[in-house]
Amino acid sequence: MAVDWERVELDYRAGVMSLREIASVASISEGAIRKRAKRDGWSRDLSAKVASRADDLVRKSEVRSEVRSAQAISEKETVEASAQAIANAIISHRKDIARNRGLANKLLTELEAQVDSPEEFEKLGEMMYSPDDKGMDKLNDLYKKVTSLPSRIDSAKKLGETLKVLIALEREAYGVDKEVKPDTGLTGESISTLKKLKAALENAD
Repeated sequence: MAVDWERVELDYRAGVMSLREIASVASISEGAIRKRAKRDGWSRDLSAKVASRADDLVRKSEVRSEVRSAQAISEKETVEASAQAIANAIISHRKDIARNRGLANKLLTELEAQVDSPEEFEKLGEMMYSPDDKGMDKLNDLYKKVTSLPSRIDSAKKLGETLKVLIALEREAYGVDKEVKPDTGLTGESISTLKKLKAALENAD
């Protein structure tokens, strides 16, 4: 079967098909095509192939750009969600600490009232005194125990420990731990609170 060299030349010059594809269609070898092209001075027009390759590169570039954009959005969303979760936790911690701090301060006020006005609490105990037939008054005994000096001292110590812990947690929640002096680890506010406790203990004596 004769080779259709005109068709081979057209395919060669078009530059769309590879030499292997042209050789397969024409049932000849690639070497035969190269030999004929060299002899007759054929030149391959690669503009179509270049354009096709350019389109391919453009499509790949667009895909990469979309992927990068999606990754950037995904990363931003992840960071935002994580930051929001941490912020919610910190805000919740601050509220809890503030509530406990307020409760501790109320207890401190009650303790100060007991220390500052022992006579009034003693009178209240006398007014509450109501012994039974056996001369026992368990409620009044409990009241005296709660308002006694050892009980007040114990309450002051526990309250001081509670405030110290709360102040440390408060500083941590507000990110000011680095401001704590290494020798005491206490803020001016905590020192003032401890001074109040010390004064209360001294007055109790």
